[in-house]
Parts: sequence; structure tokens; C-alpha cells
Amino acid sequence: MESVQAIKQRFGIIGNNAGLNRAIEKATQVAPTDISVLVTGESGVGKESIPKIIHSLSHRKHGKYIAVNCGAIPEGTIDSELFGHEKGAFTGATQTRNGYFEVADNGTIFLDEVGELPLTTQVRLLRVLENGEFIKVGSSKVQKTNVRIVAATNVNMFEAIKKGRFREDLYYRLSTIEILLPPLRARKDDIHLLFRKFASDFAMKYKMPSIRLNDEATAMLTKYRWNGNIRQLRNVAEQISVLEENRSITPDMLRQYLPNTSGNLPAVIESEKSESDFSSEREILYKVLFDMKSDLNDLKKLTMELMQNGVSQKVKEDNESLIQKIYGDEEEDEIFHEEETTAPVKLLSIPSEVTVVAETDKYHFAEEVEEEETLSLHDKELELIKKALERNKGKRKAAAKELGISERTLYRKIKQFDL
Repeated sequence: MESVQAIKQRFGIIGNNAGLNRAIEKATQVAPTDISVLVTGESGVGKESIPKIIHSLSHRKHGKYIAVNCGAIPEGTIDSELFGHEKGAFTGATQTRNGYFEVADNGTIFLDEVGELPLTTQVRLLRVLENGEFIKVGSSKVQKTNVRIVAATNVNMFEAIKKGRFREDLYYRLSTIEILLPPLRARKDDIHLLFRKFASDFAMKYKMPSIRLNDEATAMLTKYRWNGNIRQLRNVAEQISVLEENRSITPDMLRQYLPNTSGNLPAVIESEKSESDFSSEREILYKVLFDMKSDLNDLKKLTMELMQNGVSQKVKEDNESLIQKIYGDEEEDEIFHEEETTAPVKLLSIPSEVTVVAETDKYHFAEEVEEEETLSLHDKELELIKKALERNKGKRKAAAKELGISERTLYRKIKQFDL
């Protein structure tokens, strides 16, 4: 068995952190077996190195090694990618296709971001892990495969299981051996070593002198939190190598490439919406709907009382809050509002006599029309609107002004009465 140091040199792994060394030791120990392995750790810590180590040290090293990014494949095609499909299985399936599990027979498949797999695909994957069987999309024939599965995820699997996004039985099948890679902030002694390696690589790539950090800049680099881990460190080294003319890097120069540099920053914990949050939102929505229903029932009672008894001061006082809730601050829309000063005829307050002025070519004359007191509130309102529209030749704005109401209220009444 190769030593940890030899494995690091072979795969270009830099660092002497105890957690990193332990992860490499577990990978070398489990490699000769066919046990499924789950590699965990934050995004950017280099999880893809572990399955390569396992495959190269296993008896499958001469077989195929296929790395699949489960989060990058659309949900509608991932079953076809992994297990293959028959011709005509779906629109666009013009020929039979072999999936990764068939192609990698006697080899190793690395399922990166396995926590992003759809639940239907998780069921198929569980069957492969249990007995090595799978069925192509659009086929009824059971096929066998002999593959070693190494998976990786940066998702909190127990949270995913709790929320129903990942099958618990599949998790225990995948994580027979779990290998955890530590975040870069836990490997402070390795940060400067990695930076120097990246700086040297980019100097060779872009054919320019390598950048160097002074002592203060090195201290700043080490104290920084590196939420993006090794991937973020590599990107920073590349940016500085390309953009800075002065190859000696000071803290002020380095600070421009490190967002939110304020020493040892606290962890950023994203608050996730729990199921109880959605339950609370539903309860609030139901309460609003019930309140609306209650207001509507009160409005019906108010309307019936007004139609039977006419508008009275007592009714207005008893229902002031309801009227305000319905019509808001627009006083001109309040059908039951009475002006403090003497005003023209209101919508629900009409006299027993209505004077109609008809205009001829040369003469004007007035005709008194007596309305019967037995008309209902609805009929009075309807007739007054009709006459106002007739007198103003259908001009709604002028009719609304004459009635002492807003145009919007008049439009609503026209629609209500189907005029």
C-alpha cells in the first residue's frame, strides 16, 4: 500500500493537515474493496480527488472511470444518461443509447452532487446498489452491471432526508464508508502552500514572473475565511497573477481581491424555510379568507337593512368600520356618505319630485314628473343613473359629477346594473 505522502505527490495534493491525511488514508484502505463510498465536505474542497485515488488503487483500475455531475443534468434526461434508453422511448430518441452504468461495467462511477438526484432516479440507483440491476428507459429488459459507486455531496444529507428530498435507505447504501474532507479554513497551515503552488502554475501558464506575498499579506491570507475553499483560493491567485504589475503583493493589494475582509469572519448560516413556516403561512391565509367572508356577510346584512329601512344615522354609525374597510379613504366613493354642506342630489337620496329639462332647437320647457314613493332603493338608484346619463348624452364623467360620485363608482354601478 502506498504511503499518504506518495499518494499526495501522485495526485498533486498539497497540505499536511491531519484531517486531509486521514481522508487519504481511508481512501487507500477502502480502495481494494467494492464498498460504496460517500465523500462529504463543502463546495470547493477538492472532493473529486478521492474517487480518483480509490479507482487507481482498486482492482478496477484498468476499467472505465466515469465522473457524472448529477446537478448539471436536467431532471427529464438524467435517467437516460445514467441507465440509457431504447429507440423511440421518448421524443428525440432516434436510436438506442447505452447509459453510464452500462458503459462503466467493471469500472467506477463517480456521482458528484448526488444530493441533487430526483427521487425517481434515487429509486433506480438504489436497485443498482442492491443487486446490480437496471432497466433502460423505454425497455422492460432487466440488465446487469458490475460497477463501483463513489458519490460526493456538499448537502447536509440528514436535513435532506428529514425534508423528504433524499431517500434514507439510499443514503445508508451509499455511505457504507464516509470520507470527510475538511474546509480550507480548518487547514490554515496549508493556505499559503496552496497559494504559492497556484501562483507558480499561473506564472508558467502566462509566462510571467511569479507573484509573492509579503509577511503582512500572508497573515491576511491565512486569517481569511475562504468560504469558497480551494476553488476560491485558486481564482484569487489567478486574478492577482494576471492583473497586478507589481509582483510583490501587499495587504492593500490583496484586500482588493478578498470580499469582506475583516479578519476571522464568523460563519454565514443561511436560514432555511422549514415546513412549519409554510404551515404558518397557510394559517394566515385561511384567517384572511375567513375575515373576508365575515365582512361579506356583514355587508349583505347592511345592504338588506338599507333596502328595507333606508339610510339612517344609526345604521351608518353601527357600520362605520365596515364601510371604511370597504371603501378606504376615498370619501367620494362612499355611497352612504353625507356632505356636511348642502350638496346636489346624492345617489341614494332622491326627492319625491324630479325636474327633467328637455331641450329643443329654440325652446326650453320644464316638466314635472312625480315618482311614486313605493319604488325600492335599487329602482331609485337605477333610474337616477339612467336619467343622469341621458341628460349628459352618455358622458360618464359629466353624469358622475352631476350625481356627486366618482367616475369609478359610476362605472361600477353601470356594470352592476348592466346599463
